[in-house]
Amino acid sequence: MSFRKFITTAFVLGAGATAALGQAGAADLPAKIAKKAPAELPFFLLVDNRVTFSWMPKGTDPGVFSVRPDGSIKGTTAQQGYSFTHFDIWQYGTNFFTISLFKSDHNDPANPCTNAGVIFNPGTGVATPATCEGATEIYGVFRSTLGWNQIFNTNAFTMGPLRNISFEVGMDANSQNTYVSPAKRSVVAGVQFEFDLPYKGYFNAAPLLYYEFYNRNAFTQCGAGWQLPAAAVPGVNCLADGNRSFNPTWALELNYYMDLGFLPPNMQFWSISGRAGWYGEKGNENNPLPGTKTAIEFNSEPIRLTFDASKAFMGDKYSHFVDVWVAYHYWQNKFGLDRKVSAVCRGNSTCTEETLYAGVTVKF
Repeated sequence: MSFRKFITTAFVLGAGATAALGQAGAADLPAKIAKKAPAELPFFLLVDNRVTFSWMPKGTDPGVFSVRPDGSIKGTTAQQGYSFTHFDIWQYGTNFFTISLFKSDHNDPANPCTNAGVIFNPGTGVATPATCEGATEIYGVFRSTLGWNQIFNTNAFTMGPLRNISFEVGMDANSQNTYVSPAKRSVVAGVQFEFDLPYKGYFNAAPLLYYEFYNRNAFTQCGAGWQLPAAAVPGVNCLADGNRSFNPTWALELNYYMDLGFLPPNMQFWSISGRAGWYGEKGNENNPLPGTKTAIEFNSEPIRLTFDASKAFMGDKYSHFVDVWVAYHYWQNKFGLDRKVSAVCRGNSTCTEETLYAGVTVKF
């Protein structure tokens, strides 16, 4: 998120007094009134909290699909999203945090279904039809920046369109109640370059180190029956606790925002924004186990068109209190699974997610 420079103005109270009528002695003049000290800045220069409801008609969960009566594959699932987002600016940087709950339909089933409409017992080889409820996922993202201009008390890192350079750290975490039972934990660290765009806009680019050090996969669990008990060897073809750990890799995260200020004044309720993230190969699919290599993951929302409904109907004072938006979403090699060679998604197209989706965001 972009760091915004805030300028404070010190108000100085000057006062004079005149002696009482008929009294002119210097000793009788009132003492000079002391100037008030400038008001201290609050710790947070900006705090912005929002809640969002979104609906995505064609989400995917790699390896999860159903077969239609005509034999074709249905690899998509509708998802509802409920999100809380916090953003703040303080003296030295910014903090961004969002936590979301995503609820899928039956085509992305919760545990104990091993796939849509079925519970497969690896011990007996029997597949039992079942109608499991849609899965629920909780996903959280945190990013924090420290601006170099602010840390070093300088403007040396502002030149031309470049507004600032910042240190950036963050983490992602999730939990989902599918059979796989993923529990992702990852961290990032690097720098962010912040640029100005026209019409109060910004563009941020952050080259980062990315490390997904923990993520569960129940299919890799020793003793779960997916390997013959006599052949299950921890660290060779199964994991003692089912928890994978991937190799550190590179990442590049971009985001931007711009009001459509070139529109006529009576139509200036629109803005565009977007984001994109590339994450490098991180070892094997079930690292540290041997197997298929991961691929570069590309997770993006290239464009989101937002209508500032509260400004349009209630005036400038209520700008962005209620936003209605539609976006295009594209996620290739989801979770790093290679869409071309991975057995998880080969033939079912579940390692690519491409859809329009929409939502309503309310500021409070």
